[in-house]
Amino acid sequence: MLTTACVLALTLAGCTSGGPTATAPGGELGVGHVPGLGSVVVDGEGQTLYLYVPDARGRSRCYGICASQWPPVLAARHPRLGPGIERAMVGEIRRRNGAEQVTYDGWPLYRWRYDTTPGQATGEGRSMGLWWAVSPSGHEVR
Repeated sequence: MLTTACVLALTLAGCTSGGPTATAPGGELGVGHVPGLGSVVVDGEGQTLYLYVPDARGRSRCYGICASQWPPVLAARHPRLGPGIERAMVGEIRRRNGAEQVTYDGWPLYRWRYDTTPGQATGEGRSMGLWWAVSPSGHEVR
């Protein structure tokens, strides 16, 4: 795994009004496998990460209740990027509360609070097809 100070680590947050945060082990962004979907981007705990279709690349539209159900992946320091993650595709955007959210190929990343174990993607296609797992190439997985 690569360690680099110029890319982002991951922390997970609740809603933007100051919910609890938990650091992903090792601040890792990697590639995992979800049965029926194949390879997807995951956090350091192996949890599937998602994109939200109404987001514009480089801008989040998920706040309040949305962010409590779909916690944004927030940036910190000293990340580790697993095999299959392209460093050039990892970035950040500033949320309304000033926090930095991790992006992949420009898409802000989120967790689904009801995925409880690695390999789950119960958020896939939720809310009339607005939430999708992210492929290592940066596209939605359907």
